[in-house]
Amino acid sequence: MGETIAERYRKALPGSWAQWERACRIIPGGITHDSRHLVPFPLYVARASGPRKWDVDGREYIDYWMGHGALFLGHAHPTMVEAVQRQVSQGTHYGACHELEVEWADWITRLVPSAQMVRFTMSGTEATHLAIRLARAATGRPKLVKFTGHFHGWADGVATGVNPPFEIPMSAGIPGSVLGDVLLSPPNDIAALERLIKSRDDIGTVILEPSGAQAGTDPIDPGFLKDLRQLTSDRGLILIFDEVITGFRYAPGGAQEYYGITPDMTTLAKIVAGGLPGAAVCGKRELLSQMAFGPDAQRNRQGRVAQNGTYNSNPLTATAGIAMLSQIADGQHHKTANARGAELRSALNDVFRKAGAPCVAYGDVSVCHIGLEGAPGAGKKRDASLVHKWRCALILHGVDMSANHGWVSAVHGDREIEETAEAVRKAVADLQAERALP
Repeated sequence: MGETIAERYRKALPGSWAQWERACRIIPGGITHDSRHLVPFPLYVARASGPRKWDVDGREYIDYWMGHGALFLGHAHPTMVEAVQRQVSQGTHYGACHELEVEWADWITRLVPSAQMVRFTMSGTEATHLAIRLARAATGRPKLVKFTGHFHGWADGVATGVNPPFEIPMSAGIPGSVLGDVLLSPPNDIAALERLIKSRDDIGTVILEPSGAQAGTDPIDPGFLKDLRQLTSDRGLILIFDEVITGFRYAPGGAQEYYGITPDMTTLAKIVAGGLPGAAVCGKRELLSQMAFGPDAQRNRQGRVAQNGTYNSNPLTATAGIAMLSQIADGQHHKTANARGAELRSALNDVFRKAGAPCVAYGDVSVCHIGLEGAPGAGKKRDASLVHKWRCALILHGVDMSANHGWVSAVHGDREIEETAEAVRKAVADLQAERALP
């Protein structure tokens, strides 16, 4: 028997291996984001440009991480680079209000249907946390409904019902009292949600990923979104779309524009900040206005929704956000990226079919999910060992893609699609040789 995928991976990436060993001594687990965990060790990247990146060993890859989906225009897009370089020379943090934050908010209100007002944060987790606080303040009802499998960041208040078994939170250290305010409902089942809502009077908010669980890995039924909007409106509940992933990717106005369904509030990150750290909450004026100061000191202390954040809407992030949103506002980049996404899914399914592998490529717009063991299913458990072998095999053949999905940018071209299909063909053959795939 020849060398295993893991053995070949170790030999091919000595620089990454050395960096990981060094990192393990000073960084818990050797990684700074849980999704970068990879057996036997993660890839270490030195630079990136357009749809490609190069690791510390000088190896070149077609990239489908795209900054965890944040880089819709690819790595180091000239417009983005010029905007950020210009702003760095003018200051990165004024400790004051500035024109750029107003212009950035204006772009969001122009593009996102639900955005009558905007408040900035630094991450999607913070945005979700703030949106839920605003909803609870508005309704006076503490219970939040989220759907099993849907991810809304790592904050205590939403860290349950993410991965099966859903009754176990995604982390240790979370008080049960906090989790008690989160109620779980199965996705795409409006009857189950209606029964839950009718059974109690302390539910004020429903939140979901409008793409479906885990960025659409378990897809949403568009009819369910329509029924959900009607049900929450009829019952006086606040509906939050977590568009951290889908915002500005599904369409210039996000999934809500794509599906034609407007929530009460929306959380945004990734693309909204042009790939820099930045996020936002937007929504109805009456909800966001709860954050405004007024002449009543008592109300400011006990009735107003408070939020701080040293780096919220800092000039550097605001500049990047403006540059990004102004570039994609007309939807032309979406047409390109969506076409490439469809081409990639079709090419990969052709590879899987010819190889006799059970894998499937699926998704919407410019997202390509990979089901290594067949079509997706709500709560379907994945073989972690298979996922790690798959990722390592892809890296060996010049493609880097997350365990769940690939983000296609507007600068991925025909060459990238062709080379990716060939890399996937070789990766499938490698897994079949190890009997990891039939």
